[in-house]
Amino acid sequence: MMIRPTTIAALVALVTLSSSSTSAFQTPSNTRIISSTTLFSTPPERTTDQPPKPPLSTLVKRVAVAGATGRTGKLVVQQLLSQNVPVLALVRDTDKAMSAFDPTNDLLTIRKTDLGSKDDVITAIQEGEGVDCAMWCATGFSDAPDQSIWDKISAIFGFATNSQGSIDAVGLPALGEALAKSPKRTLANGSDKSAPLPKVVMLSSAGVTRPDWTDEKKSALEGCAGIPIVRLNPFGILGVKKQSEEELRNCGTEYTIFRPGGLNDKWPKNSRPIFSQGDVAVGRINREDVATILVDLLSTPEATGKTFEGVSIANSDGYYPPAESLSVALDRLILDKDGVSEDVARATYAIMQQLLPGEKQAAAELAMGQTYEQLDKDEQGRLGDRGTEEAPIVKTA
Repeated sequence: MMIRPTTIAALVALVTLSSSSTSAFQTPSNTRIISSTTLFSTPPERTTDQPPKPPLSTLVKRVAVAGATGRTGKLVVQQLLSQNVPVLALVRDTDKAMSAFDPTNDLLTIRKTDLGSKDDVITAIQEGEGVDCAMWCATGFSDAPDQSIWDKISAIFGFATNSQGSIDAVGLPALGEALAKSPKRTLANGSDKSAPLPKVVMLSSAGVTRPDWTDEKKSALEGCAGIPIVRLNPFGILGVKKQSEEELRNCGTEYTIFRPGGLNDKWPKNSRPIFSQGDVAVGRINREDVATILVDLLSTPEATGKTFEGVSIANSDGYYPPAESLSVALDRLILDKDGVSEDVARATYAIMQQLLPGEKQAAAELAMGQTYEQLDKDEQGRLGDRGTEEAPIVKTA
């Protein structure tokens, strides 16, 4: 089932309408520009009887999924297979993959792949029986509950102290390089006149740019710059993700980068996502909804060449029902090459802070491991008080 999306463009307009900033969002083709100082472009005229998109299985030959046995990657693989899409699962542990999926499924190929090796990644794609697009759901460390304390520490410190060798910094651009010269993907069966579909979809994270903000910006936007993952930035993970995003943008292939907010499996699924840009989003989104969005992006040309964040508003009593496509919402977002202005980012922040879960709506007061509900009740989180949090690495039996 598709998820009904929305953007905060209309809301931001109310905050920044008096600004003299130039256009914040790209102007779709065939749209007349009324004024060069218009904050938002005029959306193209749409009708409710637009033809549906072709099935995803007709738009791809085979999708390579890096991190296929991870919590999100597993959901992505399952959704792809349910739509009759052939999948090449790039995994570190084939035994784990064999137990996670049905190895007898003819649509699924499992390949042991070293995502930290450029050569191995490129070889996997080239021998992958017609792989024409890829999904990056991997990360440079694991939070698997069955992993030993030594494995966790080794993985995390290796990830942090040698970012050039982390799987994000090596494997992701290798995917892009391997697919850069492959035929253009479109909704019109490869027509060069159609807008391109992304060849690589990256699952990143909200907050990757915030550690590098100026002190003034961190203070002004404390509600997103002061959240635990940004404040603590354990082992420099956000910096590595940011670097990996840049590597993907520069690899020469069509891409989309999605940065979800806090992944929360208890948050209502099948909820409406709120897409924004400027890396100022804070909130929650169900992991299953993230997987749905990632899969939908493979057939959404409006997402190509864009980076955006996403959180969701719970679908309460059917007031935010699913829609048929992400296209309308993502069409309003700006291309990475055009950049998001500082005025728009700050106006977006002002709106997004009002969409926070909880009653206090004070994300910067959270401790690592503390929920919004616990903050409302002045209860301690599972890792201790803010500023004294214990590292979330524990020895397992």
